[in-house]
Amino acid sequence: MASRGTTETSKLKQNLEEQLDRLMQQLQDLEECREELDADEYEETKKETLEQLSEINDSLKKIMSGDMTLVDELSGMQLAIQAAISQAFKTPEVIRMFAKKQPRQLRTKLAEMDRDLMVGKLGRDLYTQQKVEILTALRKLGEKLTPDEEMFLSANAGTALSQFERVSTDLGSGDKVFALASFDVEKAKQ
Repeated sequence: MASRGTTETSKLKQNLEEQLDRLMQQLQDLEECREELDADEYEETKKETLEQLSEINDSLKKIMSGDMTLVDELSGMQLAIQAAISQAFKTPEVIRMFAKKQPRQLRTKLAEMDRDLMVGKLGRDLYTQQKVEILTALRKLGEKLTPDEEMFLSANAGTALSQFERVSTDLGSGDKVFALASFDVEKAKQ
């Protein structure tokens, strides 16, 4: 998203114009088929189409007047997410599972790490860092953490993860966070 939203704003405008054309055609088709529909069906369909048309027209006016663009909103969100994720998560595998909403895989990874720690295959510092990342991701995915996990998280979560929690909460929908995290993971793969 190097354009910081300009291409996306242009595409949104184009999509709205296409929807406007589609709804105008729908109204025309509705009038042509009026005889084939009963009165209630005709009125309800016409009312719904006119409401959609009005909403799209309002959005199109806002975009064309410059009152609404994706540039500022998406750029701000993307930059905040990139900063929060890059500082909070150091493990690409955890970022990937988080972005793809895979709580089972995160739980499996956590169990593997517990085993690796016990057999001395994983150092305590790396274990703590990755466990905090996984627990934070699980919490953001809406998974219920055990009391032990909650205690571990509060005792070991650093400022970067707190910042991630705050940024993702401030942005509202977890889907926005997932979408941008997923975008960052895909970009990193290339």
